[in-house]
Amino acid sequence: MAPLTSLQTEFIERVFILKPRVATFDCDGTLWSEDAGEGFFSWEMDQGLVTKEVASRMRSRYANYRAGLVAEEVMCGEMVTMHRGLQEDLVQQACDAYFEQAIAPNIFPEMRELVERLRGSECDVWAVSSSSQWIIRSGMRYFGIPQNRILAAEVAVESGIVTDHLVRVPSGPGKVEAIRSVLASAPDCAFGNAIWDREMLALSNHAFAINPNPNLKEIALTNGWTVYQPSR
Repeated sequence: MAPLTSLQTEFIERVFILKPRVATFDCDGTLWSEDAGEGFFSWEMDQGLVTKEVASRMRSRYANYRAGLVAEEVMCGEMVTMHRGLQEDLVQQACDAYFEQAIAPNIFPEMRELVERLRGSECDVWAVSSSSQWIIRSGMRYFGIPQNRILAAEVAVESGIVTDHLVRVPSGPGKVEAIRSVLASAPDCAFGNAIWDREMLALSNHAFAINPNPNLKEIALTNGWTVYQPSR
């Protein structure tokens, strides 16, 4: 990895001066530039990981989602439950392969460095995402975040087989719900890029809008949150 620029280093130091003990991070668009969940969704159907019938149904559902006819948290949940009946190991291996190929090259270097340094300072770092548990596990291997610090869209797995029983879908208010289920108090710092991170950012003591979408950027500036645009 190339040395960080002065601006990247200044951003990291701006976080560290706060001495956070607990930090929560969104993933897609925050730790890397792409939407890993959406990208894998398209890739796995093209690769034939799910049946043609499932792929056809999910493409139709996704078109309705894009048209505003399916709620965000519903779509995120279905993008996990669509794997019902598959061996979890098979899904995880596919996610690992996709992430290495399509997402890992687009990790923001200063965000990777920030997470590594926070973990090295004994900060309790959590990944909170509405993408699937498998693609986020793939990504967190590049950041050193263990599985027990991942709050992602998740289904129950029984005897190694994926079910359609949802455990959680951390999106919007669901992120706060997931965080409160594991933490006794609000995070010291939170990092996110989209409107679906708004509640998580508002919950924290220090909110950072990273690579923000226009609607989140407007909210961040109104609330006095830190806005930062990572390098690409």
